[in-house]
Amino acid sequence: MTEIPACPGADPYPRTPNWAVPSGACDCHFHVFGPTDRYPWSPARGYTPPDASIESYLAMLDAIGFNRGVIVHPSVYGTDNSISLDFLDRFRGDENYTFRGVAVVDDTVSEAELANMHERGMRGVRFNMISKGGPPIDAIRNVADKIRPLGWHIQFYVDVRSFDISDMLNLGLPIVVDHMGHMVPSSGLDHPGFRRLLTALGDGKAWVKVSGAYRCTELERTPYDDVVAMAQALIQANPERCVYGSDWPHPSYWKPMPNDGDLVDALAVWLPYETDRRRLLVDNPTELYDF
Repeated sequence: MTEIPACPGADPYPRTPNWAVPSGACDCHFHVFGPTDRYPWSPARGYTPPDASIESYLAMLDAIGFNRGVIVHPSVYGTDNSISLDFLDRFRGDENYTFRGVAVVDDTVSEAELANMHERGMRGVRFNMISKGGPPIDAIRNVADKIRPLGWHIQFYVDVRSFDISDMLNLGLPIVVDHMGHMVPSSGLDHPGFRRLLTALGDGKAWVKVSGAYRCTELERTPYDDVVAMAQALIQANPERCVYGSDWPHPSYWKPMPNDGDLVDALAVWLPYETDRRRLLVDNPTELYDF
C-alpha cells in the first residue's frame, strides 16, 4: 500500500489585512479537521492533515475581519459529513457568526438525508474531479436531480485545462468551480479550458471561487504576482459570479504556507475599488449560499 502523506498545518499567526474588510464578509471555502477519535479518517483519503480546530478557525476569521463562512466538507472524511454538520449545528442562531456548508455525497444519498442537511445549513454538494477522477456523469446527474428541489448548487474541484466543464453546465442548477479552475499562469489566459470557464462565467452559467491562489501560482511565496492577471480575468468575466475563500487550513500543501492576511491583501490588488470588494465578499455569497 502507498503510504498516505501527512501535510503541515496552517500558519498559526494570521495577521490583519492592510485594508478595511467590509462588514458581513464571507469566507466561502474552509475546512476543520479532528479530533480523530471523534471523526475518523476515510481509508481512501489522499492525505492526513493535523487537527484544525473550530477555535483556531475562528481566531483566523477574526484576524482577517470576516464573520460569515462556508464550510466545505473535506475529502479525507469521504461521504461521512458528521464533522461539517456538527460545525453548522454549533453555530445555529449564533449572534456573532453565520455559516453555511457544502456536503460530499454520492448518488445513494436519500431525499430525507438531504432535507436534514438543508435544515442544518448545507446548500450544495462538492465533487472532487482531480484526486481520483471523480464520479461518472450519470451519478452526478442523479445527485443533481435530488438536490434541485432544495435550490442547491454543485461545486467542482477540477483542472479546467484537462477537464471540460461543458457537460456540467446543463445540469439545471448553479455550478461552482473551485480555486480558479486550478489553472497555472504559465498555461496562459488563452488556454481553451480557461476560455471555456470565462465564457461560462460571462454567460452566467457558472460561478468561480477566486481562491487557492497559492495552489495556482508558480512562485514559492506571497505575493503571488503571477496569479493577478488570471484572477482579474475571472472577475472581469462576470463580477457577479465570483466569491472568495481562504481554503483554510490549506490542506495537502507542502510549499511555504501562506499567511491568511496576505491572501486577503491580494484582493485589494485584484479589486482596487471598495464597491467591487464588497460585491465579492458580501453580496455574491449572500445570493449563492442563501444567507
